[in-house]
Amino acid sequence: MIHGLTLLFLMQLLGEGLVFWLGLPMPGPLLGMLLLALWLVWRGAVPEGLRQASGGLLQHLMLLFIPAVTGVMMHFGRVAHEWLPFLAACLGGAAVTLLVTAYTFRWMLRRSGGESPDHGGEDGL
Repeated sequence: MIHGLTLLFLMQLLGEGLVFWLGLPMPGPLLGMLLLALWLVWRGAVPEGLRQASGGLLQHLMLLFIPAVTGVMMHFGRVAHEWLPFLAACLGGAAVTLLVTAYTFRWMLRRSGGESPDHGGEDGL
């Protein structure tokens, strides 16, 4: 598990460093996560330590949202004043996430042989 946490932190550090060095307009942790995803695709498997570390973090995912919720509450007046764009961004983000997840799941089912390509599935996607 220590190796998995170390890998997560190293990828985040690499992402932060590249964003700073190249002046990219994106968060460093996001770039680190993309680099980690590319490395896992290239490797073809998830190391056991990373599986354990990420599983432990995912079990307590709600705790990681506390700082974000606190930040929103500190600017509640602004959110109340600009509620329509905030609501549109939340609904739009949720819709895009749902669609990408559904199509990714369908693609993975077809790839693993869980569903025949000529059968559209029960969900109709």
